[in-house]
Amino acid sequence: MAKIPKNLADKDMFSGYKEKDSFESVFLAAEDDEPTPLKAKKKTAAENIQLSYLTPVLQEKIGKLLLELKMDLYKEGVVDYEIKVKRDGKNIVLVPTLYKKNKV
Repeated sequence: MAKIPKNLADKDMFSGYKEKDSFESVFLAAEDDEPTPLKAKKKTAAENIQLSYLTPVLQEKIGKLLLELKMDLYKEGVVDYEIKVKRDGKNIVLVPTLYKKNKV
């Protein structure tokens, strides 16, 4: 009988070992290969018509400005608000609509 080497890592102990296919392993492998409806593909900007005209640079600028607005509103104590989009001639304006708290 051969001696068992000591101080081996798990990876070294199982090197060369091939697991036999079992009922569970066959179905788990098949599950990994098939896309599920919960894992929906994300559309790229080119595929999504609403975002196709917004460049990544423009999206970043809008995101930074909205974050600044959110921080300013938070400093004023406003937490509940909604951003509404309006068109004013050739300008597109984002306006925060604030919700008033009901005092009971």
